[in-house]
Amino acid sequence: MSAIPWIPAVLVRGHGVASGRSTTSPYPGGTIALQLPFFADLGLDLLHCWPGTLNLSVAPLELRLRDPDHRFPLVHWTDHHPPETFSFWRIELRSPNDGVVDAWIYQPDPATKIRHNQPLCVVEVLAPRLKGISPDAPLQLRDPSNRIHTVDLIRLRARLLEFLKFRVLAAQNTFFATTDVDHRRAWLRDHHPEALALDDVALDQVWNQARALYTEG
Repeated sequence: MSAIPWIPAVLVRGHGVASGRSTTSPYPGGTIALQLPFFADLGLDLLHCWPGTLNLSVAPLELRLRDPDHRFPLVHWTDHHPPETFSFWRIELRSPNDGVVDAWIYQPDPATKIRHNQPLCVVEVLAPRLKGISPDAPLQLRDPSNRIHTVDLIRLRARLLEFLKFRVLAAQNTFFATTDVDHRRAWLRDHHPEALALDDVALDQVWNQARALYTEG
C-alpha cells in the first residue's frame, strides 16, 4: 500500500474575520474565539489552536473532502445571523519551522454561511500557533485517513473539450438540443465520468466552448 502523499499549499491572506484582525467585522475578538467554546461543548476541544484560521491555497487544483471527523449542524453561536453548520477533518500540517503538527480543516457549510465563502482551491485550517510564517509561505497538508483528494480542473476541462470534439462534429447542433443539467450529468456518467468533478458553471463553459469551436456557422 502506497504512502498517502503530502498536498503542497501556500498560505494566503484571509478576510481577517476569523482572527478578529478585520476592522469592519462585527466580531472584534474574531469568530473562532467565539465559536471554540461551542465546539468544545459538542465534543471537539480546539482550545490549543490559535484563535484564527490559516487560509491554504492549493491553486490551480481544488480540494474535495468527504467523511468529516465531526459535523455540527446549525450551531447558534451568534445573534448576528442564523445558525451555521460546521465540519472538521483531523489532518497533519507541515511547516518549515515547526515540522509536522496536528491540525484541523475547518469548513463552515456554504449553505448556512452568510458571507466570506472560500473558493474551492482554498481550505481553512485550525492549528497551534506556527513560528515565522507569512503570506506565500509554503506548507503541506495530509490526511492520514485518506479522505482528501485534489482535482486538476484545467486538465479536466481540456480533456472534456477534446472528448466532445468528434461527438459535436458528428451531431452538430443536435448535440446541444438539451440544456438540462441532470441530463448532461447522466450522459457524462455513461461516457466520460471523470468530468463529473466539474461543477455546473465549469460544464457550461466547456459546452459553450465546444459549441463555438466545433459547430458550423
